[in-house]
Amino acid sequence: MSETGVITIRTGRLVLRMPDIDDFAAYAGMMASPRSAGMGGPFELRAAWGMFCHDIALWQLFGHGALMIDLAETGECVGQVGINHGPLFPEKELGWFVYEGHEGRGYATEAASALRDWAFATLKVSSLVSYIAPGNAASIAVAERLGARLDPAAPRTDPADLVYRHLPS
Repeated sequence: MSETGVITIRTGRLVLRMPDIDDFAAYAGMMASPRSAGMGGPFELRAAWGMFCHDIALWQLFGHGALMIDLAETGECVGQVGINHGPLFPEKELGWFVYEGHEGRGYATEAASALRDWAFATLKVSSLVSYIAPGNAASIAVAERLGARLDPAAPRTDPADLVYRHLPS
């Protein structure tokens, strides 16, 4: 994180930036939809607001958190990537989602790869995990494209979750 507490990561096609209040409506819509089932949803507005605030508060508490995924060419926000931690996460978790209509274009993989590499370089973590619902084939594919491997022995809050472990290259 910079001295101002703001981080931006750029990739070939994406800008990963801090969330702001203008991002909440799309975020809440995602969390209210069936697409959030792999995260325990769908969620009502109050729960979505708490999660959104959690994503931002992590930066102050742990020096990492969520970043919105914008297309560099247009500025359109297409999803979120983040590193979660705190009492609900046994280990630092690399997570991602893209909004409906933006799947299958590699945005989640590109964003998660950039944030993962930032975390290994900046936070000096020895590994990250991704907690994935067993039926979430798209997220499993992203984890595998990132080089993560299934870790059946990893601690998890939800015993049904698959845990994929990311190690530094």
